Amino acid sequence: MRAHLLFRNGDFDWDWARQAAQARDMSHTGRRNFNLNFDRMKGFPWNAEVLAADLSLVTVFNTMAQGDDWIFEVARSVISSGVKGDAETILYRQDILRDCLNQPAVVREFYTIAIEAMEKQRGRYFPFPSVLSQNPDMMLRDAIESITFLLVSLKKLRKLAEARQYQFESEGWAEFFAMIGRDLSDEYFALVEDHLEVLRFRSGALISAKLGNANKGTQYILHRLPHRKWSLLGWWRAFLEKKPPAYRFELHPRDEPGARALNELRNRGLSPAATALAQSAEHIRDFFGMLRAELAFYVGCINLHERLAQKGEPTCMPIPAAIDQRRLSFCGLYDVGLTLSVAPRVVGNDTSADGKELLVITGPNSGGKSTLLRSIGLALLMMQSGMFVPAVAFRSSLCDGLFTHYKREEDVGMESGKFDEELSRMSEIVDRLTPHSMILFNESFAATNEREGSEIARQIISALLQRGVRAVCVTHMYELAHGFYKTNTGGTLFLRAERGDDGARTFRLVEGEPLPTSYGEDLYHRIFSVEPGRPQLDETSARARARAS
Repeated sequence: MRAHLLFRNGDFDWDWARQAAQARDMSHTGRRNFNLNFDRMKGFPWNAEVLAADLSLVTVFNTMAQGDDWIFEVARSVISSGVKGDAETILYRQDILRDCLNQPAVVREFYTIAIEAMEKQRGRYFPFPSVLSQNPDMMLRDAIESITFLLVSLKKLRKLAEARQYQFESEGWAEFFAMIGRDLSDEYFALVEDHLEVLRFRSGALISAKLGNANKGTQYILHRLPHRKWSLLGWWRAFLEKKPPAYRFELHPRDEPGARALNELRNRGLSPAATALAQSAEHIRDFFGMLRAELAFYVGCINLHERLAQKGEPTCMPIPAAIDQRRLSFCGLYDVGLTLSVAPRVVGNDTSADGKELLVITGPNSGGKSTLLRSIGLALLMMQSGMFVPAVAFRSSLCDGLFTHYKREEDVGMESGKFDEELSRMSEIVDRLTPHSMILFNESFAATNEREGSEIARQIISALLQRGVRAVCVTHMYELAHGFYKTNTGGTLFLRAERGDDGARTFRLVEGEPLPTSYGEDLYHRIFSVEPGRPQLDETSARARARAS
């Protein structure tokens, strides 16, 4: 049995999700995680932690999870893996997600059934695997108990599927319900319950063996006892009928060596059946683990969607374009991490950058430039992981790599200067870039003087564009922005943050030529509230004070 709700023909690594959730639980509760060597970043892109920090992804993960460690870790894995887009998988998940958003209560009920199945197993006592392997009788009883518990959850799952399957339309959900109907039929449950009853050996176990070399037992076989319905007439016939000759013996109550020998013979006969039943129990547990992990992503999407809807923020299903089409256009795009962190609604932006390979964003300080940059990065990740995006409309070409190069604050632990550190990070990114990647620059190479920083940034960005890499660049360096503006042949779009005549920021970005000022004086007057008649600083001093604040 397979859920196939995240991949049409593949499985999500649910055991990684289980261990990651345990590790996260241990980090804030102190409960011990037995696999202390577990790697929470296994299979993640090399820059996953940098992306999470630069794009404020943890805020999104926390909103999706709402305290559920499984949802947090699965969302972190799926969204981080969105740095590489696959159109088929994106469209497959979008259809499933539409059903989930239309039927949130049903999806949560499926998720609850999966949780209950796994929690019941976790609440039981599990001997160490080595103990079970050495004691087939214990292994058999453990497997019988596990399957008995799991059958209850399987019946709940089938009942819910039968009642709600006609409310879902997507291919993924249709295949899921078909699997439930095919593999969890009445005949299946009756057969499993019959086998479990037989394997309890209420009338004893019938085992045959042959003598091998040196009269040692070999070819141990466990036989099914003939099943007879009890009746007075049947009992009388059984009593009178002639039976084949048989030998029997009885053990003395204090014959401990004899009891151990007999138990060893019994275990040899039970071992194949115990192993097979334990594997069956593990298979059912794996199914519920897989179902819980895959549904965790969609429940997280429902949680996030409901939170945004409560604030009146728009969302849409994005339109992924082919990787070589150079598409990027949106209406009402906003920073989902920002709106989750503040009470009022945030300002959205509209842009059409189709056919552009470079987007240069300039304008006054605190005008929304970095916010738009984050919005673009978040929307790309969400689109490529199969989610909705925070916008009225969004369309973009896929990319096979998403990178960020942001300005870093001074680190006292640095072994070199800030500028050297920026170049070192850029070198790591270049080593992993592909022709269809996208890179987001935020105040990059500003750690040196403007002339040198602009020239270095110009050469790097120009080289990337020649290789087919798309870039979005937020910068205060006028020489850099104006240089691209003068040489623009149509492949670059220039956006500028709006500023009112009174210095007010609208947080909207419009097409416009780069200006040789960032209006730092506006910030100074807003922060320090210069009073009439009070001595004012010159512009250089004002900018220094504003930057320090």
